[in-house]
Amino acid sequence: MAQIVAVVAVERDSVGGGAPIFIVKDAEEREKLSFSLEKILDAAAHDLKNGTMILVKHS
Repeated sequence: MAQIVAVVAVERDSVGGGAPIFIVKDAEEREKLSFSLEKILDAAAHDLKNGTMILVKHS
């Protein structure tokens, strides 16, 4: 089972839900923040190829 623990997106209107959502200004910042959160949260970052990355904790 896996759980989405965070979402990092460029466009605020493209995301929603119960996980923490981080809105960034561009793709470069999205990647930097996602990879930092990946280490901090001990999760895996997945690029959805639509300006959004999700961080998933696999159990």
